[in-house]
Amino acid sequence: MLNWLNLLLLLCFVNHSGTSTVSVSREKRGNVTLSCEYEAREVSDISLNSLSENIPVCPTEDCSGRVSKQRNCDIVIKNLSFSDAGKYFLRVYYYNDQAELERQFRTYQLHINDEVSVKTGEELKLDVLLSNADKVQHQSRRNTEWTEVWSRTDGVQRERITISDRNLIINEFTARDAGTYRVLDSEGNILITVIVTESKNKLDSTDKDKTDDTEKVPVIYCIMSAGLVLYAALLVSTLVTLTIQKHTSS
Repeated sequence: MLNWLNLLLLLCFVNHSGTSTVSVSREKRGNVTLSCEYEAREVSDISLNSLSENIPVCPTEDCSGRVSKQRNCDIVIKNLSFSDAGKYFLRVYYYNDQAELERQFRTYQLHINDEVSVKTGEELKLDVLLSNADKVQHQSRRNTEWTEVWSRTDGVQRERITISDRNLIINEFTARDAGTYRVLDSEGNILITVIVTESKNKLDSTDKDKTDDTEKVPVIYCIMSAGLVLYAALLVSTLVTLTIQKHTSS
């Protein structure tokens, strides 16, 4: 209860102070730096929050944790996952020129990108239904329009799509399912973007047999051709022998 009260007070302060939001986009499994831009000041303390929790920050970048402080007050988040997408609030306590303790806020909107490749007929599982996800949209490779495939209010809106825990599952993937999927929060901010491509299937046993038969054709053709040449040579040799014998007997 106390955490939610602190978060509510934080949001009220941010909205009242008119702090602008810094948009940051990074690849899944990569790292991101949330820059505080207070390098010239003596920082006393920093605090990082998301919409749902207070995030512990390791004081040095040599820590084993994923979230650590770098330089004066920059925040580094390592090995990003989809669950890291969303809004962050950074509070920086620093001393001004009069040695008075002051506080500044910075707000970040973190957007995570990824690319996956799926074979036709297989299952595509996207771990994108975060607690702050409001809808999922799809844009095909041949269309510029976005169509809604899931929303928190209406649920699944396309055949062959199911949900399980935080996963959006597309069953029996087809070429029409390829394209770009994006996840939006309730304010319309993009949380996640996934580019999905169709990979080529390996040859099945039927295709392999066809390939083997195709490869056998030139061999059979060569054998038949060699046999015809040999037969023609024997025929010519026989005719020559008979002609010689005929002239000799004459």
